[in-house]
Amino acid sequence: MLTTVAVPPLGERKQTETLLNFWYVDEGQEVEAGEDLAELVTDKAAFNLPAPSAGKVKRILVQEGAKVKEGDALVELDVAG
Repeated sequence: MLTTVAVPPLGERKQTETLLNFWYVDEGQEVEAGEDLAELVTDKAAFNLPAPSAGKVKRILVQEGAKVKEGDALVELDVAG
């Protein structure tokens, strides 16, 4: 089953932008639930985006250095159904 991982709510209403700083994974890579997928950076903090479940990275939808916002799709995971 294909699952899309998106930018989660960041909790900062005054935030100006979020940067997808870099990917910890590559397309085709197997990941475990909770494993870091990417680093996101706001004007106040950096945080890691964890995999919601175990699976295989099918497609990275956003390149490193791109500006993203809450709800933007970042990566597709093929997870066991």
